[in-house]
Amino acid sequence: MNLLSVHEAQERILSHFKPVEAETLPLTVCAGRVLATDIISSDLPLFDNSSMDGFAVMAGDLVNATPASPLTLRVVADIPAGSAPDIILAHGQAARIMTGAPIPKGADAVLMVEDTDFHNRNAGTAAPATVKAFKSVKTGENIRTRGMDANAGQKILFTGSRLRAQDLGLLAMLGVSHLSVYRKPKAALLSSGDELMPVESQLKPGQIHDSNSYTLSALIAQAGCEVLSLGIAPDEKDAIQSLFDRAIAMQADLIISSAGVSVGALDYIKEVVESNGKLDFWRVNMRPGKPLAFGDYGGVPFMGLPGNPVSAFVGFEVFARPAIGQLAGLKTVTRTAVRVRLAEAIESDGRESYLRAIIEERTGTLFAKLTGHQGSGNLLSLVQANALLIVPAGVKSLPISGQADAWIL
Repeated sequence: MNLLSVHEAQERILSHFKPVEAETLPLTVCAGRVLATDIISSDLPLFDNSSMDGFAVMAGDLVNATPASPLTLRVVADIPAGSAPDIILAHGQAARIMTGAPIPKGADAVLMVEDTDFHNRNAGTAAPATVKAFKSVKTGENIRTRGMDANAGQKILFTGSRLRAQDLGLLAMLGVSHLSVYRKPKAALLSSGDELMPVESQLKPGQIHDSNSYTLSALIAQAGCEVLSLGIAPDEKDAIQSLFDRAIAMQADLIISSAGVSVGALDYIKEVVESNGKLDFWRVNMRPGKPLAFGDYGGVPFMGLPGNPVSAFVGFEVFARPAIGQLAGLKTVTRTAVRVRLAEAIESDGRESYLRAIIEERTGTLFAKLTGHQGSGNLLSLVQANALLIVPAGVKSLPISGQADAWIL
């Protein structure tokens, strides 16, 4: 059987996924969700306001002000944040103003309080009758003008972007209380194998604890997807069929399994999936994680990852994470790689390899070294890693000080 390139396998998989439907939610619960519509701004700020505590003035009045020769202004108003001043400043006048407060008409600059003789800044202190200015100011100094951050009609957030904390703050600033976002996709997850036991079980000879359920559940959740845990499927057709049917009943958007996709063990899953769908069994030109099953069951995409812990992790990152991203409505589903310099020579077997590595910065350059042996069952080496070093297909060695791409974990 010919080996598929990683890129070809990714393209085949992604062709089966489209965004789930949108829903409207309160802003308070939208962190990490994906926008289903563009956001158009109003003017930000909404009005000219002071960026400092100080005094609103006419810049022309203070042209000659210096510490040695201060100029005295009459204070005619006190403008706290949240107020709407109705005065018109005249020459020789000033208004005490707080950060964020609207600029009164007639004023064209704000003199910082530090540049005056007004030193009593305790809460509740009344504005002085007069104030001495110890320096000049430029027109517009310490004023945030209307629309200087964003103009009305400007597109500021885009469909397909995942909402971050700063995005939510900006939306709140705009008065947006509800958002159209894509609902969270649902991924049903099962592990396969008679040797697997729940983590709380006492092991008998030949048994191991199911670790992949925990690793993959965390990865699915990190990808912004709801986890539908199906547990462990023994190597029995009826048991596997029951779990797949349960995934359909739970309205899963994707079914993921670990193990059961090697040549010998594939028969049960193949038979079940093909009884209500179709299944392709691929060998991908990569390590770890060469065997990969993909198809659909009852119209729901199915992805069968390898059972070895590192292979399951890498397979998820390479294939499942982009698929979930596309389900979630993300505009960009590919990971961003960083360029690193090798702190040691690297050997590979010619397959596209995702090697566990530690990246450290030294004098502005990122250096990478491997975390020990790269066996696909060595989960500790993945725990010790902070990156996956990518060796391209066809490359069997990279020299020390050579360069490669890496994904930061």
